[in-house]
Amino acid sequence: MAPKTARARRLGIALRLHREAAGLTLEAAADEINSTRSTLSRYENAQTLVSPATVRALLTLYGASADDVAAAVALAKDARKPGWWVSYSYLLDRRTIDFISLEAEATGIFNFEPSVVPGLLQTADYIRGVMRGGPHTLSDSDVEDRVHLRLDRQQRLAGEDPPIFDAILDEAALLRPVGDDSAMQGQLRHLLKMSELPNITVQVIPLAAGYHRGTRGSLHILEFADPEDPIIASVETVAGQMVLDRPGDLRTCTKIMEHLRTVALSPADSRDAIVNALKGRYLA
Repeated sequence: MAPKTARARRLGIALRLHREAAGLTLEAAADEINSTRSTLSRYENAQTLVSPATVRALLTLYGASADDVAAAVALAKDARKPGWWVSYSYLLDRRTIDFISLEAEATGIFNFEPSVVPGLLQTADYIRGVMRGGPHTLSDSDVEDRVHLRLDRQQRLAGEDPPIFDAILDEAALLRPVGDDSAMQGQLRHLLKMSELPNITVQVIPLAAGYHRGTRGSLHILEFADPEDPIIASVETVAGQMVLDRPGDLRTCTKIMEHLRTVALSPADSRDAIVNALKGRYLA
């Protein structure tokens, strides 16, 4: 099963919309191309990659225009190109691969973390501390592979045409030691440096805010450039990362993220909180 990329999702949506416009059920469309209802459903839900030839056959059946057929075929070819994360597939479960593949195409990334510094802002030493304290016992080699994977994910933030990244973290993440003092000092300095980039906003929710809607766990929301691509949300569970795309779930996640922004300190005050954590604990 191929990763559920934004391009694959966009293609699946196009296939569904054209089928519905043609007044065909999944069963009827499947019969016309000697396929099955379940196969077409997987195409439309981006659970299985569809070949350019099949896309052409389906859209021709649906009576789509030549321009729409050409655009969908090009999208099908694009969706089949392997992403940079493929070389790390042996490390990851299916849901994490899906999330990373979507994150790689997002133009807006919004992340709240209650316990640790957001992954896209973590230093190598901090990542090592997180991995060694995780739920699984990892070899040194596995830890280093995961460090490289996370650092590769971060490359877009400072590259050409970077995504907007809004990071919100609880003050507890600034105070909880991960690794040794040197690792924490380096991490807080890196957090300050990254917050200076024009596409990155860092906000801290102070402990004085008390219990808030994000206290239960981390939250990601991804936005995409194409208006046809709906947003995606992701939450961390004890079973791993769970990607959410149902409208009701997305509305709830969006409201939670908006609430977190209101209880967080301003970006300027958040920088002061990071500086205070650095001075008070690691520069004494």
